[in-house]
Amino acid sequence: MIKKILFLGLFSVTFSSLTQAQAIKKQSTKESLEQTVITSFSGDLAYETTAFVEKYWRVVGNKGFNESIHFIAQNLESAGFILEEKAKPNNRLTYRIEKRPLKNPTWEMVDALVTFNSKEAPLLAHKTNRNMVALNSYSTPKEGVTAEVVYVEDVQKLKKMDVKGKIVFAETSPSRIYNDAIVKGGAIGLMTYDNPSYLQPEKNTTSIQFRSIPLNSKLKPWAIALSYQAKERLKESLSNGPITLNVQIETKIYESEELTIVADIKGNKLPNERLVFSAHVQEPGANDNATGVGVALEMAMLSAKLLKNNTWNPTRTLTFLWGDEIVSTGRYVQEDKMRAQDIKWGISLDMVGENTDITGGSFLIEKMPDPSAIWTRGNDKHSEWGGSKMSLDQMKPHYLNDFVIGEFEAQGKRANWEVNTNPFEGGSDHMPFLRSNIPSVLFWHFTDQFYHTDNDRLDKVSKETLKNVGTASLLSAYTLLNSDATTAKTIITHIETAAISRLHEELKQGKIAIKKGDKLAEQIEIIKAWEDWYVKAIATTSDMSPEATSLKEAIDKAQASVRATSEAALLELSK
Repeated sequence: MIKKILFLGLFSVTFSSLTQAQAIKKQSTKESLEQTVITSFSGDLAYETTAFVEKYWRVVGNKGFNESIHFIAQNLESAGFILEEKAKPNNRLTYRIEKRPLKNPTWEMVDALVTFNSKEAPLLAHKTNRNMVALNSYSTPKEGVTAEVVYVEDVQKLKKMDVKGKIVFAETSPSRIYNDAIVKGGAIGLMTYDNPSYLQPEKNTTSIQFRSIPLNSKLKPWAIALSYQAKERLKESLSNGPITLNVQIETKIYESEELTIVADIKGNKLPNERLVFSAHVQEPGANDNATGVGVALEMAMLSAKLLKNNTWNPTRTLTFLWGDEIVSTGRYVQEDKMRAQDIKWGISLDMVGENTDITGGSFLIEKMPDPSAIWTRGNDKHSEWGGSKMSLDQMKPHYLNDFVIGEFEAQGKRANWEVNTNPFEGGSDHMPFLRSNIPSVLFWHFTDQFYHTDNDRLDKVSKETLKNVGTASLLSAYTLLNSDATTAKTIITHIETAAISRLHEELKQGKIAIKKGDKLAEQIEIIKAWEDWYVKAIATTSDMSPEATSLKEAIDKAQASVRATSEAALLELSK
């Protein structure tokens, strides 16, 4: 019996030492990989890709969009990715280009010029304002069309005005007046201006935010979007009496196909489970969204390199998707229900390379829906994009929010880089994931004074920002892809700390609100909402290792801590 006890004791010590040694080795490997990513993700390829893609005004199916897809494919091939149809079962680096017929023809901008019938300088020229022609506009005759300009100050009165054969000029969006002016009124074309205030149009006087009109092969309509400078000049000319303009537009409208490119780095143990990075290709700008395309490509290339030299070996699959914003991601989620069930995380890369000294705003992580999207106060604030009214049944409790915030804040400290968050607002490739109850966040920048304008060019892009976003994104992905019970416990501790901090902040804000006359009942509701959100978020960590008993104990302990903090806050609030 004594020998047995001694043996069991020795075995216990040996097993404990082995477990501890494995934990130390794992931590050492993680730190080594982290340092490799930090030093290896340069931002060079991301910037090179951005420079290539931003040359084109990209619409799904047009030359610029397709050239961008093929540029991605060529780079993936050079990194060792194999076309799926040629791949063998043991190939872990694969990609495919999905092709689908377009329901409607695609559109391509060639050239445009708007001039007065005099020796004055042109009002607008495509070579300096590539957004001047609204999407889906048709070409004019080669010599252009010349017509009188009619200024419509009150668009409500447009229905009663005679605009047939004339150019309608209004300070609103072209889509708002298209039907009354073109379809019903017989106008020859539109001139519109409606740059929002956050673009600082009186400062950025040449900026034009891109616009669109309905595609109409019968009427073959066109519309011109004006810069602040052009709008003011046109109004001044009209103040001196009637004027005519000559408008020359050359566009291409043709049948095409929709391309989506998907690259996979297959996991070695749980290949069906995956993290998906989505970056949309269409849009006419550099930051939006050539930068997202570029960061995703450099991430894929570096990951392939680290896999091949045995520096990194993912347990789960890492997927990159490039295509049409929301549409391609939505299809990826919806077309294959079995695949969708195994998508554990989705991340949208949209406007991720900004030189904020020039564009304004900051890097943002748009969180999954949490109570800050209902009660936005304290340090929380919506961007100028704005958030819609939400309810508690729309909340999405999950550890992903606080986990990626922590990873990006760590990169922020390393690089002296500003990282902020905003409550959920929607509008990008994180939406299809969330609609299918897949945890998802958006990485982006706002406010951007050049957003969707023809001044969103390469000079507004920062290679350093590309590096920071790519580095933090990869480190986040690598941790999640190889996560287990140990990872989950670390994240639980982080979330517990974040939850306690949030509850203390909401107690502070609650006291301020009550002093201003708000009802106690609402402040109680807010704290209870945050308690519920974090208790449920902590529980979601079980997906990293569902069978681990020790993980359940860690979850229970952290949840109890959050509930106790909430209870104490409610008592303090009710005094």
